[in-house]
Amino acid sequence: MAVSRAGTAYDLSGPEGAPVVAMIHGLGLTRDATYREMIPMLADRFRVLSYDLCGHGQSALPVDEPSLTVLSEQLIALMDELGIDKAALVGFSLGGMINRRVAMDHPDRVSALCILNSPHERGDAQQKLVEERARDTSAGGPGATIDATLARWFTPAFCEARKDVLDEVRDVVMANHHENYAKHRFVLAAGVVELIRPEPPITHPTLVITCENDSGQPPAMSHAIGSEIVGSEVIILPELQHMGLVERPELFAEPVKEFLGRVF
Repeated sequence: MAVSRAGTAYDLSGPEGAPVVAMIHGLGLTRDATYREMIPMLADRFRVLSYDLCGHGQSALPVDEPSLTVLSEQLIALMDELGIDKAALVGFSLGGMINRRVAMDHPDRVSALCILNSPHERGDAQQKLVEERARDTSAGGPGATIDATLARWFTPAFCEARKDVLDEVRDVVMANHHENYAKHRFVLAAGVVELIRPEPPITHPTLVITCENDSGQPPAMSHAIGSEIVGSEVIILPELQHMGLVERPELFAEPVKEFLGRVF
């Protein structure tokens, strides 16, 4: 593990000189809790950069009010410091919003996008409800809804069989700085509005993946994301829920690796 001048904790793995793939995790999580099993599956072929979002895991709290722009600039600053000119961006949930923001603001720094289990247009009424809920429940911190959250994230069978993983994810989420978590939760809720029918359009090669039973980021959202990015590919994985990439990392790593192999 290393820490950038701006306080971003990160890891680099895989062969030096190989095409770079940057892994962006979701709300309340860390690079390790999200991608620990998936990174080795990619690092035999690619140079993999993983890092913790502002105020998550081992990264410093943000100086500015969190927004998709602030979070996208965190990655650009890290790439600049590491001398990375261009990378494929793999983003999960909130990370799949951040990578789209980077592609819109810094198109020349992005070689491809993989958008995993990420939200999109909800409709006006639902969007208002999601934002209100994010405001109303933020006061209790991540622990206020952790049990319901884990039930949405993992299948019942996995919850029963892998209590060790659930306990680890619970601990990671509960360790979050309450105010920072609340602010990032609102970014997750409200930020999709600036990504709908993106302007400027996203033209990078794009792979969109979600899980059949992801209630917050359902297949319809992934199809909508794909419909707004010309030439994109959409994959729906059966049965899994929001954290399918932790339950079955190989089901994500294999299509991501195949897709990136065609892009690079």
